[in-house]
Amino acid sequence: MPIIRIETKIDADISIVFDLSRSIDLHKISTQETKEEAIAGVTSGLIKKGEWVTWRARHFGVYQNLTVRITEFNQPTYFVDEMQKGIFKCFRHDHIFHKVGEQSLMIDVFDYESPLGILGKLADTLFLKRYMKRFLEKRNQTIKHFAETEKWREVLLSKL
Repeated sequence: MPIIRIETKIDADISIVFDLSRSIDLHKISTQETKEEAIAGVTSGLIKKGEWVTWRARHFGVYQNLTVRITEFNQPTYFVDEMQKGIFKCFRHDHIFHKVGEQSLMIDVFDYESPLGILGKLADTLFLKRYMKRFLEKRNQTIKHFAETEKWREVLLSKL
């Protein structure tokens, strides 16, 4: 199973970075390119343990639905979302947060298995792992931008 690990240093408080990472609204902003929308479950605000969301998005020219559930949650240092339904055979996405001096270190560990056996493994090698890494990096850059500017208030304070 491929594993993608990304570390992102952010000049912001760990609790802001944590909440932006679990914000349905910020996820929608970061994935405008794939036209992601939350169509069931928690469709806005902050998702928490035991809750789920179904995303509808366009990847590789095809609309797909993906349902994930938050299975582990320890605010503000850790949460996990795991696929319940979707195109992957399975996936687990660990979100880990550390305070490092005045910065926050956000670590993503995305562990997935593609469908279709040997064809899925070939797709991983040829393009899928690289595609997923870029997708996660773009999301992290959006989190970083919102956290390091006052834009985080637009997302987190608008729901209070």
